[in-house]
Amino acid sequence: MKTSLLLFFWAVLNFIAVSDALATHVRAGEITTRRISSTALTYEITLTVYFDIRPGPTGGLVAARAQNDVNFCFGVGNQMRRVPRVAAESRNINSNTSINIYRTTYTYPGPGNYDISCTITNRNEGTRNIPNSIQTNFKLRTTIVVNAGLGLNSTPVLLNPPLDSARVGQKWCHNPAAFDADGDSLAYRLYTPSGKLNENDESSCELGFVAGYADPTTIGLNRVNEANTGPATLTVNAITGDVCWDAPAEVGQYNIAFIVEEWRDGVKIGEIVRDVQIIVTPSINKRPELKVPEDLCVEAGTLIQQTITATDPDGNRIEVTGFGGPFNKGPDNSTIQLVAPPAATLTPTGFQNSPATSNFRWQTNCAHVRAEPYDVIFRVVDQPRGVGQTQLATLESFRIRIYAPKPQNLTARPTADPAGRAIVLNWDAYACGVSALPADTKMVIYRKEGCDDVNLDPCTNPGLEPSTGYVKIGEKLINETTFTDNNANQGLKRGVQYSYRIVVMLPRPNYGQSVVSEQVCVNLPQQVPLITHVTVDSTYDTRGVITVRWTRPPGVNPQDGTGPFQYRLYRATGLTGTSFTQIATINTSLQPAVADTVYTDRGLNTVANAYRYHVEFYYTDPASGQLQRLDVTENASSVRLTATGGFKRVQLSWEASVPWSNDNQQHRIYRSKTGPNGPFNLVAVVPVTTANTYVYTDQGADTYAADGVQPVTMSVDSNYCYRVETVGRYSAPLTTLLLNNFSQGVCATPIDTTKPCPPQLTIDALDCASLTPESFCNQTTFSNNLTWQNPTTGDCDRNIVKYNIYYAPCEGQELVLLASVNAMAYRHENLTSLAGCYEVRSVSRSGQESKSSNRVCKDNCPFLQMPNVFTPNGDGKNDIFEPMSCPRFVESAEITIVNRWGQQVYQSSGVDVALTWDGKNNRGQELPGGLYYYQIRVKFKRLNCNAPAEIYKGWVEILQESGGTN
Repeated sequence: MKTSLLLFFWAVLNFIAVSDALATHVRAGEITTRRISSTALTYEITLTVYFDIRPGPTGGLVAARAQNDVNFCFGVGNQMRRVPRVAAESRNINSNTSINIYRTTYTYPGPGNYDISCTITNRNEGTRNIPNSIQTNFKLRTTIVVNAGLGLNSTPVLLNPPLDSARVGQKWCHNPAAFDADGDSLAYRLYTPSGKLNENDESSCELGFVAGYADPTTIGLNRVNEANTGPATLTVNAITGDVCWDAPAEVGQYNIAFIVEEWRDGVKIGEIVRDVQIIVTPSINKRPELKVPEDLCVEAGTLIQQTITATDPDGNRIEVTGFGGPFNKGPDNSTIQLVAPPAATLTPTGFQNSPATSNFRWQTNCAHVRAEPYDVIFRVVDQPRGVGQTQLATLESFRIRIYAPKPQNLTARPTADPAGRAIVLNWDAYACGVSALPADTKMVIYRKEGCDDVNLDPCTNPGLEPSTGYVKIGEKLINETTFTDNNANQGLKRGVQYSYRIVVMLPRPNYGQSVVSEQVCVNLPQQVPLITHVTVDSTYDTRGVITVRWTRPPGVNPQDGTGPFQYRLYRATGLTGTSFTQIATINTSLQPAVADTVYTDRGLNTVANAYRYHVEFYYTDPASGQLQRLDVTENASSVRLTATGGFKRVQLSWEASVPWSNDNQQHRIYRSKTGPNGPFNLVAVVPVTTANTYVYTDQGADTYAADGVQPVTMSVDSNYCYRVETVGRYSAPLTTLLLNNFSQGVCATPIDTTKPCPPQLTIDALDCASLTPESFCNQTTFSNNLTWQNPTTGDCDRNIVKYNIYYAPCEGQELVLLASVNAMAYRHENLTSLAGCYEVRSVSRSGQESKSSNRVCKDNCPFLQMPNVFTPNGDGKNDIFEPMSCPRFVESAEITIVNRWGQQVYQSSGVDVALTWDGKNNRGQELPGGLYYYQIRVKFKRLNCNAPAEIYKGWVEILQESGGTN
């Protein structure tokens, strides 16, 4: 990481005088926390704030001294506390700025996310990008995740003060020099400063951004970057924390803010808002130049000595200083404990003539090991000779990663156990010593099959990733020096060569690790038989046959007095089955002429299942005369083949779970048109490497001529059957014979992807103009009749087996499958409305569906007609004002009645589908005869379900005479 930074926090500027010195004082700051109890959720909360203490009417000396306490909000409702200044930690960092510390503790009621905030009455005067900054209060926020599982977690500390000086037209950068003692990852992003205008009290916990805040890159006339290649920018590097303004355009005082995020194991556990003040000057002074080392990666115990060189273009004297965790120094150069001693040093101190040389020295040790690198930031500031010239600074940084030493002298040997299924590892006591490491530091043990070396660079490739083939099999405390690997650790195989490595892993907070040890290789002696064949002889659902073969146990002498001997064969269902059942017992004397290492397993369902086997070998104990198990073979399964029909092809894939390797061999593909048991013809030899290459696509060719060439044309009308012969071998020093095993037979049919042509669809028409008012009167269900035709031309499949009908009741809705029929007509019945849209798609014999037909839609014919007179006299004749004839397709309606003076006398409540009025007002009182006016708002059932309601207006007369008619 290389970044230039103009940094100056001792600059003296002449600001416009203000009338109230007590209100002009806050420059910058942040809030940090740390949990201080391992039994309670108690946190120490610290506000670090920087005050403008220039004397006189333009400064805030009086106000800063008067700020004896501030209000803390803890993120629990409106709970707040007045917190006094820590007098011992309040001091000047130069003649114009003080650093004040306010600290308290708070115990949270339970886990959760909490916003800790603090408000100080006013910022200092004259901030260019904050309107009325003197009347805008200063707010800070830090968010923490309170969770007992995070341990004694603390937020990062920010070691570089947030007060910087910049020059017009030159790129300015700032880095907070953040250090997280817990080894958490940090990320950075820009933020808008917080505060409220004209809120002069500190009693509010409400958070809010500064009103009218302006991005500083928008201020000034010549807003371009230093190189004059584009507009000015304000950016933050999310990884390094470099905040850069390229470049200021106008002199003045500015404030910006950014957030430091804290992440652990991919989860954000907190964030700090830092508010920064920048003073831009018109100085003609040129910033000094700084050269720092490249990033380092070293083993704990290494003495780091690096030269830092600096020069000043103007020949001014210059001073080089350093920030970062290794220095154990705070932002005011006070001593704080951030890393284990000894701390890093930078010498000499003070100003030097240009060019200047400084020496960075750090004696590292095991306590400095951690996963996250250390950021070391160097700053060079000049001392210009001219009156009124501003000091300018440049900042560069580099990273140091420290890893733990490599464990030494790892050895491995098989145990003397008769079964020989364990390997004992030993190594030297760890070089760092138990006292230098956390008590729960672990020595982690890894194992893999094979002994090929792996390039492991402690800086670029420090761990044993899964791609290396190593698997974690156990761990020991750091003070232990031995480990036994046995069958409890995922099983050891006879005759297989294993590689072991160990690595030291530190716990939280540092999470660092050591260099991986050198590998040690070892073989288990072979005493047990080896399964060599699990081959499918015939494929049936109830009478399938598999032949299992194995070797005799090496090193067992039939004349040594431990006979007679016995094999016991076990079987489980499936490639990975673990429920083994004994299926055979074979007694043997191990004489050469005895056929005792083969078994034919019958009555199996080889159509549906693969099968898995192992063999136990027993000898006779001379002392007791009882059979004792010597060992058991690894599990070995039959080959399982799958066949999937494709477009004019069949795709094959196969697998087996066996103790030998079938990789890097020539597997054979056999095809038959008769059935899963053949006869078969060898059609291809497939070179396989790893498991994902155990595939073959048959398009009808026969590429193997030795047994006759029998190509076929792949047809959707034909069924093709296959079996695969795998070829494999055990690794040396086991038998090097090739092992051939057949899969079951399996059949498949190619598919045809040619789609049918889309049909041409029609629907029975509805002529609304020809309908009488009584049409559909009292009808509650309706039907639509669909018919369609297939096109006679076009390149498409004519073998249609059915038609899929799709429907939506509303125009614009997605159509869904309604029905599948064989005929070319369909009657959609039991509808409550005729409205709807339809499409039809043809489906071929191979299951291919055509594109959609044309879409046809049908709408309802709404109808509503009201009378103009009724006689609500209770004689049972014409007593109700209601629609004439039969209203059609009314979904909802509302009626409003007004008298001739425009006063509303009645309005239906809710949805009145019947549209009736009995001549009374809403209080149930009879209305006098006369003329009334109505408005009916009707929502009809339409094809457009979102169509607005229709309005019907008219008049109606109430007649009080007996037996009135309309």
